[in-house]
Amino acid sequence: MKSLGFQTDLLLLELSGSSVQDTGEYVVVRTPANPGFWWGNFLLYRTNFGPGDAQRRIEDFRREFPDAQHVALGIDSTDGEIGAVEEVAAAGFDIGRDVVMTADHVVPPPHPNEQATYRFLSSDEDWEQVYRLSLACAELEVDAAYEDFTRRNLLRQRALVEVGHGSWFGAFDGDRLQSSLGLMFDGNGLARFQSVQTFPDDRGQGLAGTLVHHASMYGLTRAKTLVMVADPDYLAIRIYRNVGFSDTETQLQLTLRPA
Repeated sequence: MKSLGFQTDLLLLELSGSSVQDTGEYVVVRTPANPGFWWGNFLLYRTNFGPGDAQRRIEDFRREFPDAQHVALGIDSTDGEIGAVEEVAAAGFDIGRDVVMTADHVVPPPHPNEQATYRFLSSDEDWEQVYRLSLACAELEVDAAYEDFTRRNLLRQRALVEVGHGSWFGAFDGDRLQSSLGLMFDGNGLARFQSVQTFPDDRGQGLAGTLVHHASMYGLTRAKTLVMVADPDYLAIRIYRNVGFSDTETQLQLTLRPA
């Protein structure tokens, strides 16, 4: 993979039991244990879109995932160029351009939060609080299907931690979780951040930046390069830049949401 974002995505998916099949033109990623996980069930193309590709690639997806309610397609590139962008937009795709950020050293945030306690998750209750945090930060409607997806995804992440592929960190006020994130390692010098989240009522207090810095300091004892994928339009990207992360590439993800 040229894309560092997708390279680390596929690594973590494979470690947690997803299958990755290379067909030549595209890679098929399947996560049967969580069919509602869009970016665990997707096609990753090696080239951008040319004329006629939008409909053809939708058909590819329907053939590979006949029971899926969504369509999720990635492009293995680093520059954010789609190709036939007007055709892609006309087909109804939501186009996501996330920023892949990297760091080989970090600095403390400008306004650290020194009141919270920063530690690894250590109990079932800690993980249950991460579940509640994930629902509180959801961008989609929280219905029974989303709760099921969230629960399954958290079980996958916890399993990776428990077999030694990474760690999960939390910022706590007493025993109450305020912010959390995961950091997973490939064993060859890369570490990928996962799910940096803060409860809405706890935002604006410097928790996320301080937690990212603590986790990064730990991560750089086990890896040479830290990888973070961020939404360029969300304010959290400034937090990551403030602790030393630099924009490296653009990750392209295209989705057709369920009707």
